[in-house]
Amino acid sequence: MSELQTTGAMQSRREFLRTLLRGVLLAGLAGMGARALLGRRCQSATSSDRVKLCKGCPDLASCSSAVLSAGHKVWQLDPAKCTQCGRCATQCVLQASAVKCVHRPKQCGYCRLCFGFFQPGATTLTSAAENQICPTGAIRRKFIEEPYYEYTIDESLCIGCGRCVKGCSAFGNSSLVLQVRHDRCVNCNECSIARNCPSDAFRQVQATAPYLLNPRSERTAS
Repeated sequence: MSELQTTGAMQSRREFLRTLLRGVLLAGLAGMGARALLGRRCQSATSSDRVKLCKGCPDLASCSSAVLSAGHKVWQLDPAKCTQCGRCATQCVLQASAVKCVHRPKQCGYCRLCFGFFQPGATTLTSAAENQICPTGAIRRKFIEEPYYEYTIDESLCIGCGRCVKGCSAFGNSSLVLQVRHDRCVNCNECSIARNCPSDAFRQVQATAPYLLNPRSERTAS
C-alpha cells in the first residue's frame, strides 16, 4: 500500500470514529431531553393522563426522581386528620394504592395483645388468619420474649385500608400510621384520594420532606 493510500485510510478511520462519537453524544443528549420533557409533561398533565405518561415511561424510577428533585410539592396524608375511612385503598389511581401502613418501631409497645394486629374479640392470641384484622396478612408478628412481640409491615401486601391503624389509634399508642409511599405515587396534579377524603387529610408538602408524623406518637415518644 502506498503512503498516500495509508494516509487516506487513517483519515477515513479517524472520520468514522469522530462520527461515531458524535452519534453517541447526540443520543445521550436526546435521552436527557426526553426525560426532562416527560418530567415537565408529568407535572402539567391531568391526573388520568399523568398515570398514562408515567406507566409509559421507559425509566419510571429515574423520571420520578427527576420530577421530585425539581423542588415541587408532593401529596401526603396528615395522620392527625386521618379517620381511617378505607378510601385510600379504593380511590388511588394505581391498582395497588400508593398509601401504605407505616410502622414506627421506636414507638411500638411490643404488645402481646396488639389492637392493630388482632380482630376485636379474637378468642386466641395466635397468628391464625381468622384472628388478624389485616385482610391481606400484611402484618408480621414475631415473638421476642415474654410478654413482648415484634410487629412489622410487609408493604407489598398492604392495600392501605387503615384497619390496623384504626385499632392502634383507638387502643394503642399510634405507632401505626398511613402514609403515601413516594416510590409508588405518581404525584397526580389532582390526587383522587384527596378529592374523596372525607376529613381533608391529604395535602401537598415539600418534596424534600415528603413524610408526616403523627403528633400523638411524637408526644408519647418524647
